[in-house]
Amino acid sequence: MVVDFDFDNIENIEFGVGRESEDQNQQFFEAVPVDVSVQKALVEMANATVEIMNKNSPSPDLYQPSEKHAGIEYLYLPISDQMAQTMKDLHEATNLAMNAKVLKSPTEVFCYFARFTDKSGKKLTALRRAIQFKGILKNKLISLCDDTLKIVEEKVFKLDADFDFLIDNSNIHIIRPSAFEFAGKLQEAILQAVPTNISSIAADLVYVNFTSIQAYAEKRPRAARYIASIKSQAETKNIDKDRLKLLCEHTGVSLNIQNGKIFVNEGHELGFLEVLDRRRYRLELIDGQAENFKASSRSKL
Repeated sequence: MVVDFDFDNIENIEFGVGRESEDQNQQFFEAVPVDVSVQKALVEMANATVEIMNKNSPSPDLYQPSEKHAGIEYLYLPISDQMAQTMKDLHEATNLAMNAKVLKSPTEVFCYFARFTDKSGKKLTALRRAIQFKGILKNKLISLCDDTLKIVEEKVFKLDADFDFLIDNSNIHIIRPSAFEFAGKLQEAILQAVPTNISSIAADLVYVNFTSIQAYAEKRPRAARYIASIKSQAETKNIDKDRLKLLCEHTGVSLNIQNGKIFVNEGHELGFLEVLDRRRYRLELIDGQAENFKASSRSKL
């Protein structure tokens, strides 16, 4: 997959930071004026990020919220996806508020970003979680000046070597999934999306009562992630009712059938979602010796 941006013909570069309110319920993205040397460093960071992507995988997998991803792993997510909404808003924002003094409150800063525009008008947004920035402010630094070591009293902002993810006009290109989830407030977004995602799944599985499952998932991030994954796969439309019941029976998921409709018994909600997410399965490699398994990760061959 190729990042849709012309790095050789960049016309405009913006720098900014994301900060959180004291109660962490709101995020604010603000622009910060920088000079040409910082702009050059930002371009180098973006190019370094593309290099990591190319070395990691030329064909990245789709980001799946239910998967356990590596620390560095090249994934992508269409910008049109509901989970991309926060980052899409940043990418498409016009006239970000300018705040030259925002770095005087470093504890509020959770990320920094750059927004590039090439000569054809294509945009690229690059974001990095501000871990090193906060860390470096907590430590004393020394500077060699006139052959004398001195304590640097000013607050220091340190740029990293690369970004956590890049956003072009079609996709989010992710190399650090945990940073993307943190910056995009994915856990909150996925929990809030449970009713919408359940509605989409229930439309395909009309013979399943999802009332108890929705109530369960609205308070449990892992279940909410499974539901988001099931919805994004869009593979529930043709699931056979009898085969679903049989797999649940084989893999220990307790069901109750009322008037032909499937109800999931209390305590088995997560197991049922694991079945729909293709994580519980049965093998019979030895005649008459069936074995049941639960996959911590799953991908099609």
